[in-house]
Amino acid sequence: MGVPAFSADDFRQALLRLLPQGAIWSRSPDALPSKLASIWGQTFKRNSQRGSDLLLETFPLTTAELLDEWEKTTGLPDPCAGSSPTVAQRRSQVIARLTDNGGSSIAYYVAFAEALGFDISITEYAPARAGLLRAGEPVAAADWAFVWVVNAPGFTVRYFVADAGSAGEPLTSWGDAVLNCEIKSRCPAHTVVLFAQNGMNLISDFGPDIR
Repeated sequence: MGVPAFSADDFRQALLRLLPQGAIWSRSPDALPSKLASIWGQTFKRNSQRGSDLLLETFPLTTAELLDEWEKTTGLPDPCAGSSPTVAQRRSQVIARLTDNGGSSIAYYVAFAEALGFDISITEYAPARAGLLRAGEPVAAADWAFVWVVNAPGFTVRYFVADAGSAGEPLTSWGDAVLNCEIKSRCPAHTVVLFAQNGMNLISDFGPDIR
């Protein structure tokens, strides 16, 4: 059930019904009580609408006016989002941090990236071993045991959405800077995280030894 929405006339009529009966309490539209009720009705309508707006502002997915407060709660803004992130990007980063329970598994990083608005996969490597290596597979040195790769599109396109963006924002934006920054800040200290476009062969591009 949605939040009830009352018009100024609803409040005007409610106020008139609260008045006592009598000759001086005329309900005629031209009478003073009715004119005053019309003025007060506008005020009550604005207050009611602001109360309804507060319900939307309570949740980071729909907040606009309280987005700054949500960002302060989650340690944002930070350099990850660049100098002029869109409202949608800011919301996504807030949600990702609020729902981040920590972890170091593939499932954790995929879910965290999804909260940021990115569709990724992760590749892990292991040093080449005689008897296990198959023909055509890359020959990785020992250091590749500590390497994992985030596979993402070359760039993620975001389109302006009515009722979600704000005036002055571009109709289209793209870039993976937030993804790179947030993932790197959560990378286990003993590992190296690399970022690649989907399908890129990192060992071929970086060489078998990353030291």
